[in-house]
Amino acid sequence: MELLLMADTHLPTRAKALPPELLDRVPRADVVIHAGDWVDTATLDLLQTRARRLIGVHGNNDGPELRARLPEVAYAELDGLRLGVVHETGPAQGRERRCAQRFPDLDVLVFGHSHIPWDSVADQRLRLLNPGSPTDRRRQPYRTYMTARVSAARLVEVRLHRLPEPPD
Repeated sequence: MELLLMADTHLPTRAKALPPELLDRVPRADVVIHAGDWVDTATLDLLQTRARRLIGVHGNNDGPELRARLPEVAYAELDGLRLGVVHETGPAQGRERRCAQRFPDLDVLVFGHSHIPWDSVADQRLRLLNPGSPTDRRRQPYRTYMTARVSAARLVEVRLHRLPEPPD
């Protein structure tokens, strides 16, 4: 099972559209995951139309219309893998401990908010992933997203993808 992970798209405030490389991957993924801060409903509509399956949550920059359509936390079982998605997890310091306590029944937690890619393991069991942002690199050297595979109830082949700078 192929996963495509993104967060913090902030459209159209940080970019006019999703990067073509990312958009091309959407219909090929078995599951597309968006960890919040969409900002516009058009991006949600687009991903719902193109994705085989979409799992998304709202973020702190998402208004009432997105909050009405998306949960704060989403849960899914993907081929035996227990997955959760949330936008905010708090400061980096103590993140693993907090998330392991808050989500004791998950194998993987995808989050956003910081625009900073993150891949760690909490409590020797919970994999924490932040794909960064494909549209707003902030203080990071690249705009990013992630891909991964689920095989035999395990997350494998997690990969961070760097996007080129958009043309001016």
